[in-house]
Amino acid sequence: MAIGPRLEMRQGQSLVMTPQLQQAIKLLQLSNLELGEYVEQELEKNPLLEAGTAEPEAERLNAADDSADFDAGPIAETALTLSEEGPLPSREGDLDMDYDNVYADESRSDTLNEAAASMPDQTSSDWQNLKSGSSGGSGDGEFGLEQTLTREATLAEHLTDQMNMALKDPRERMIGAYLIDNVNEAGYMAADLMEVAEKLGAKPEETEKVLKVLQTFEPTGICARDLKECLALQLAERDRLDPTMQIFLEHLELFARRDFELLMKLCGADREDITSMIEDIRDCNPKPGLAFGGEPSVPVIPDVFIRQRADGTWAIELNAETLPRVLVNQQYYTEVSKLSGDPKAKAYLSECLNNANWLVKSLDQRARTILKVAAEIVRQQDAFLIYGIQHLRPLNLRTVADAISMHESTVSRVTNSKYIATPRGIFEMKYFFTSSINATEGGEGHSAEAVRHRIKELIDAELNDAVLSDDNIVETLKTSGIDIARRTVAKYREALNIPSSVQRRREKKAYA
Repeated sequence: MAIGPRLEMRQGQSLVMTPQLQQAIKLLQLSNLELGEYVEQELEKNPLLEAGTAEPEAERLNAADDSADFDAGPIAETALTLSEEGPLPSREGDLDMDYDNVYADESRSDTLNEAAASMPDQTSSDWQNLKSGSSGGSGDGEFGLEQTLTREATLAEHLTDQMNMALKDPRERMIGAYLIDNVNEAGYMAADLMEVAEKLGAKPEETEKVLKVLQTFEPTGICARDLKECLALQLAERDRLDPTMQIFLEHLELFARRDFELLMKLCGADREDITSMIEDIRDCNPKPGLAFGGEPSVPVIPDVFIRQRADGTWAIELNAETLPRVLVNQQYYTEVSKLSGDPKAKAYLSECLNNANWLVKSLDQRARTILKVAAEIVRQQDAFLIYGIQHLRPLNLRTVADAISMHESTVSRVTNSKYIATPRGIFEMKYFFTSSINATEGGEGHSAEAVRHRIKELIDAELNDAVLSDDNIVETLKTSGIDIARRTVAKYREALNIPSSVQRRREKKAYA
């Protein structure tokens, strides 16, 4: 057979994603806040787009067609006008995009440290005070100077300011600056003092002296080399670092294991003294550096609201406060097109018009898709909304996708970074999708989240003289119709940060 170039004709199918379709998919997985940022960028680029400033009349997206079989009869609503004028595009006819099945073949991509973990982290509340205007104000409603700061001071900046006042010797300041650079975000000294002294050409005792000065800075416990030293610094400031407490800190790993009997023996203290020392240690901050330089916490803003009507049915609506209002200025397009004779200018305006219309349609399609998914979640989890987490049903993406005739990849994008405000609190959409635990009698499975909640309830209700082992919990759950393995119970218990039965028994004896 001769080898050479030749022409062949072949017929095949391939997926071609236009820029508009890519945009629609991108908008689908954005939260309302992220969507607002994206629309702001589009408003800057496209002269035909305008932000809707006036409060429009409520346009209702009735989901009765999507939930005809839903006993509670949820009605999906939105208070946004997503098109330029007139009614919203119809569900089937006016939108010429379909991203429900774009990815038909896409698969779903889904000890001392123990002692530190047993103590709560402490973080600064300065950001909350700044947001509420409760600090630094002049009392007459005006903002204080400190409220114009663009960010909080970092831990390194905070320590450097104190060092500049505490250390006058330039050599000591150089050592102090190097040590501060080696303090991690939790506030611990991450560098070895011998190595630091060798690198800087200083004496080890000189480096140790500077470190002792840094350890007197605020917050107390900063620049410690380990957890024991961090706690000792804080306890010393409170005049609680007596010899007995020092022995306790030397055997801090026993506290992590809840081995209080051995602790009492080593410390030569009775149960009441050990309990008092534990309370003192729990009042300390194991990570003092976290109070500085952290990103301010952002409150969760729900994308969808679920409320119960007087007749017991459920209403679902988008959060209109966070959704952008976008209008297409057809009049401006008409006037500029008439005045301009430049073909390039007309082509640019036509492109801007097409992009603007497509953005409006994409926003409308996104709203409808989110409402359809939210309505189906309510349909599947209505018992949870009424009775609580014990009645949360196992649910996966395919079940919801099949019910609303979409691909599960679309449902996955809709539930990404979206939150629902329900009468029982604000939940991420993905919270309602949980794996299934088999029932003992072969009936309907139980939600893994509901089983975890049940395990926590059993442990919280256990008596001091009847601590439940993992085997006891398995037997109790089986009597409730839940077929679960012991290792699964242990995994769920550890995920809930609940110690083993041996550690719980020791702790209950210590506090008895």
